[in-house]
Amino acid sequence: MPKRVDHDERKRHIAGALLRIAEQQGLQRASMREVAAEAGVSVRLVQYYFHTKEELLMGALGYLAEDLGVRVRQRLESLGSPPPPREFVTETLLAALPTDPDGVRSARAWAAFYSVALADPELGRGHRTDHPDRLERLLATQLRAAEVAQPDLTAAGLLALTNGLTSSILGGQHDAEAAEAVLRLHLDRVFAGR
Repeated sequence: MPKRVDHDERKRHIAGALLRIAEQQGLQRASMREVAAEAGVSVRLVQYYFHTKEELLMGALGYLAEDLGVRVRQRLESLGSPPPPREFVTETLLAALPTDPDGVRSARAWAAFYSVALADPELGRGHRTDHPDRLERLLATQLRAAEVAQPDLTAAGLLALTNGLTSSILGGQHDAEAAEAVLRLHLDRVFAGR
């Protein structure tokens, strides 16, 4: 009897190989051949699932966003259902900070994608994703529910702060504990009196 192939699992495995390369070396060095070697599969199999390098990049970026979504859901589920807006925003932003080895790997891979978009603006424009925008809208919805002034601008600012703190952790300027303290200070200000 022929072995059944889980195509979604195989695609995720190949995209995971790209993300490991991105995290360790950057995406500029990630050829289809290198991804195949990292995944332990043939180049032909990589090309079967991802016809071009751009498809592979976008597929891996989608999986990276899914992984962040899982981290957020895990933190939110620990709060009970539904969590109050302040806890929702806090735990969502803390899930995005690289405070553990998995978070660091993910943040380094995200940084590699940003690096490619900065180095090749055409690629960045042609393959822009809406993952950050969706996260920003989600935060704004919670801020609106908490009756925070200017929820859209506040959500954008909090997400920008979290991205900056992520860079400061990856660059060694702050450790995770210090970055979390900065984030919590700003959240205290946002939710003052609420």
